[in-house]
Amino acid sequence: MSTDLLTTPLHALHIELGAKMVPFGGYDMPVQYATGILAEHRHTRTAAGLFDVSHMGQVLLKGDGADAALETLVPVDIIGLAPFKQRYALFTNEQGGILDDLMVTRRADDLFVVVNAACKEQDIAHLQQHIGQRCTVQPLPDQALLALQGPQAVDALARLNPGVKDLVFMTGGHFTLDGTECFVTRSGYTGEDGFEISVPAHRAESLARALLAQPEVKPIGLGARDTLRLEAGLCLYGHDIDTTTTPVEGALTWAIQKVRRAGGERAGGYPGASVIDAQFAQGAGRKRVGLISTERMPVREGAQVVAEDGTPLGTVTSGSLGPSINQPVALAYVGPNHAAIGTKVFALVRDKRVPMTVAALPFVPNRYHRG
Repeated sequence: MSTDLLTTPLHALHIELGAKMVPFGGYDMPVQYATGILAEHRHTRTAAGLFDVSHMGQVLLKGDGADAALETLVPVDIIGLAPFKQRYALFTNEQGGILDDLMVTRRADDLFVVVNAACKEQDIAHLQQHIGQRCTVQPLPDQALLALQGPQAVDALARLNPGVKDLVFMTGGHFTLDGTECFVTRSGYTGEDGFEISVPAHRAESLARALLAQPEVKPIGLGARDTLRLEAGLCLYGHDIDTTTTPVEGALTWAIQKVRRAGGERAGGYPGASVIDAQFAQGAGRKRVGLISTERMPVREGAQVVAEDGTPLGTVTSGSLGPSINQPVALAYVGPNHAAIGTKVFALVRDKRVPMTVAALPFVPNRYHRG
């Protein structure tokens, strides 16, 4: 391990379990375990996988008006977020580009925010600079984060506390797990039912061992996390969305509630609102789409997308073999004239034209528990 890489509280456990470690987001992280990415992917789709996502940033926003303050930075309805409900949000810049994507949960006395690992320092600075005078911005460096994902995740976690069964998708609550007070949300980034668990760092390894002792649960690395989220049609920040991508281009308009759009009760008031509202009205020059192929050659990030006559159309931002469907899948940006489902295009892979079709997302049906 490079001496400049950070480690999570589960680092020793990863080594004990024989994980292959790689640098990711400034951390030494497990990319896979002995069974390999394909087996880990399939196990999560059929049983339950435990992910260490402690490299993510956890932050509390406290004080009266913290919700209104956060709305000045995101195009999302935070004021209307009900207690213990969770919502996907986006930090935007003045050009309408995405600084990061994040999760926000309203709790009894604060907003619980989770941001991406590679962006967490800049995100915390962004919050402190712009709304730190209106509310308390409290980073939680002493909290670890575990994700338990898969159709049998609820069975495994309920043995530690049956109350988790009462949660539905995008809700959260306080639960005692393995003798430790944790904050649990029924959410995740695999397209499966599952949970994310904020646990004090000094108790994270004990909780992880308690979960791994359940017959349904196996440890899963970043490799399968990536193929799972790609099949679910979910964006990876820095790849599928970034500071040059607007929510309209990124096909994330579902994350912007009507109350924050032009004509809504609290329209605008966040960075890039005029750009995003104009794209809502007029459309954008490109759009993120799903691509699927019947050929076996995987199409990777950076591959050029072209029309049948060779005209450049756009670029692949994520791609791999979709293990659940045994077909290559990808996310890419193309012009609006080629974004309709069923459109035939080609991806260039080592000078070979791989035929692909614009497909509906997700590639694999989501199985969130909505009650």
